[in-house]
Amino acid sequence: MKNMYQRIKALGHLLVLVIWGVSGVTFADPPSGARDVVFTADCDGSEQRYVELLPRGFDAAEPHDLMIALHGHGSDRWQFVRDARDECRVARDAAASRRMIFVAPDYRAKTSWMGKNAERDVVQIIGQLNRKYSVRKVLLVGGSMGAASALSFAAMHPELVDGVVAMNGTANHLEYENFQEAIQHSFGGTKSQVPEQYKRRSAEYWPERLTMPIGITAGGRDTSVPPASVLRLANVLTKIGRHVLVVLREEGGHSTNYEDGKQVLDFVIQHMSALHTKDRSGENRAK
Repeated sequence: MKNMYQRIKALGHLLVLVIWGVSGVTFADPPSGARDVVFTADCDGSEQRYVELLPRGFDAAEPHDLMIALHGHGSDRWQFVRDARDECRVARDAAASRRMIFVAPDYRAKTSWMGKNAERDVVQIIGQLNRKYSVRKVLLVGGSMGAASALSFAAMHPELVDGVVAMNGTANHLEYENFQEAIQHSFGGTKSQVPEQYKRRSAEYWPERLTMPIGITAGGRDTSVPPASVLRLANVLTKIGRHVLVVLREEGGHSTNYEDGKQVLDFVIQHMSALHTKDRSGENRAK
């Protein structure tokens, strides 16, 4: 396994999405201008929420990139908006420095893992924002559960995503063994009952769909979300010519420091800017 890690570290290019749990985190007041948005979910009529933070001097008529930040297990939409941990700060800073629209959804809140309704909510949010603003590129960022969910969503809806940053996530739900009670509730059953749902949400099985740049961070000693599946996925994506960057800390655990988060974010955003912008109907339009 160590040799595999070393080979992947030497390989090309990636894009990112992030989510974690809330233990040991510090929350601050929300940034000035953060707005809690309520909407009615098309899939079941329930009241759902996301936090929206617009860049200073925002003009809705001008094109802006959109960062969607997915929180970790046990948290909610405010994690990426308020949390002082490195993964959250670096995402906020990257969005602010590039004048991105920053959105943090509940996506069915604390134990989502990007199940059916969470998936439909994120599709709906992207659609609403595309109609409301001039959205240019869509970047998914997450850590832990959020990272897994970002990879899942990108594999299920590649036409809606231009880049992914996944920090300490999994790419294989059929293999993953932790948080199974929450995942079973989210996916609608156990692995043996609905294996197609676990496979559909496992990015490792769909590398051909991941056409966007991807950035991955991982800890070699992470037992909460072991890194093997994202490293295998990165290896395959590199072999088929995708832009992928992996930052692996072989002695690291279930966290990403600011410098590593900035490295993968910079990488993905740089490669996003060089790509054509996707039309949300599935076609491409010039940048």
